[in-house]
Amino acid sequence: MVFKVVVSEKNESYQLEFDDTGKNLMGLTIGENFDGDLLGLDGYELKITGGSDKNGFTMKKDVPGPRRIKSLLTDGVGYKPKDKGIKRRKTVRGNTISEDIVQINTIVVSAGKKKIADILNTNDEEE
Repeated sequence: MVFKVVVSEKNESYQLEFDDTGKNLMGLTIGENFDGDLLGLDGYELKITGGSDKNGFTMKKDVPGPRRIKSLLTDGVGYKPKDKGIKRRKTVRGNTISEDIVQINTIVVSAGKKKIADILNTNDEEE
């Protein structure tokens, strides 16, 4: 199964696809920093901000562990009410990366010497 990591840096986002790199990230939780060398981004430090599992359920920071639960939500990740005060029971995934997670969202905490676009050679595709 393909594992996706979305790296956001200011106004730019890059989607990286891997086959087995997710095994290196197992056990990390939302809010933790990790070395970008695991993804081939030398000198970068990335912070996990969220993700989703194989069924599309979002990861929620305040749900511990890799489990999936049905939670009563009023607002926030996983539910946006149309009117004020409406609650709804939604399924969300815990904050720990496990085998069921297929996408991880990250932001750049500290940048390396090269730009991400140069490392990934995305400038050639745009022209």
